[in-house]
Amino acid sequence: MRTFFLTVSLLIGISPPCMAAQIYKWVDAQGVTHFDAQPPQGREATTVVTPSSPASNQSPPPPSGAIGDQQAIDKKVKKQVSEQQAQLKAFCEQARTNLAQLQNNPRIREDVEGEMRRLTDQQRQERISEAQKQIADNCQ
Repeated sequence: MRTFFLTVSLLIGISPPCMAAQIYKWVDAQGVTHFDAQPPQGREATTVVTPSSPASNQSPPPPSGAIGDQQAIDKKVKKQVSEQQAQLKAFCEQARTNLAQLQNNPRIREDVEGEMRRLTDQQRQERISEAQKQIADNCQ
């Protein structure tokens, strides 16, 4: 058991230097970029520099101006979303009110070119179905 742990410890101890092998980069005749541990025969290749230690989980801090710009964009988008939600809420309330009036009042009149006309039952039913469809499509 002791030899097992010793072997595993040695393998773990020597693995980072093995992983730090040289990496070559080149572009073939078709314009495709290749990366490999061996340089290509008869072609020019550049060496890719790899970090010697593992990268930390933290990303580098963005430039200070970028944070302010992103926060301004976030505020603008949040404001637009809240305005759209308010408009949708007002639309839904009005649509529900109109639907209730259409359903509860069989004598609906509308102004057509300055003249008040009464809706027929068929027109009223069409408007009810339109209002129900709008509410189902746009309101929760």
